[in-house]
Amino acid sequence: MTKGIKVSIKTSFGEIVVSGETPEEVLQLLQDLNPQFYSRLTSSISPLTSGHTRNALQGIVDMTREGPIIVTKKKLTHYEAIALILYCSKDNQCTSRKLRNLLLSSGKKVTVPARLNEMRKRGYIFKPNPRTPEYKLSTSGIKWVEEEILPRLLARKTSKD
Repeated sequence: MTKGIKVSIKTSFGEIVVSGETPEEVLQLLQDLNPQFYSRLTSSISPLTSGHTRNALQGIVDMTREGPIIVTKKKLTHYEAIALILYCSKDNQCTSRKLRNLLLSSGKKVTVPARLNEMRKRGYIFKPNPRTPEYKLSTSGIKWVEEEILPRLLARKTSKD
């Protein structure tokens, strides 16, 4: 009896497990998991989790036609404000211009290009395509928002409300 090979890939929404009997079979399956597959999977899962996220962020972020607007009165650093907007944006990404406009609508005056550059150096965001002005929250950026920023804001929210 042969032992199978199992590979686990952690994602922002859970874990993808690929298994096979031979290394070649596993490698072939991994090659089939291309960016288009991941994108389609994420867009299929997103509507299922967005209601929960929207309820959890009530009083912190409001969704408008233009995009997410920060409504909390709690203190946020410029980095945290940018991360929250990216976190609530479709596919966790946004152009620098749209980010600036959403931050202004949120009442935050931020020098966006400088903050984005610093956040990129820290590993919180990246540019999916170097030729476009779009920025996306990285896995560590998502983890930062979910494990540090949101718990702090939600704890304050429940203790103040």
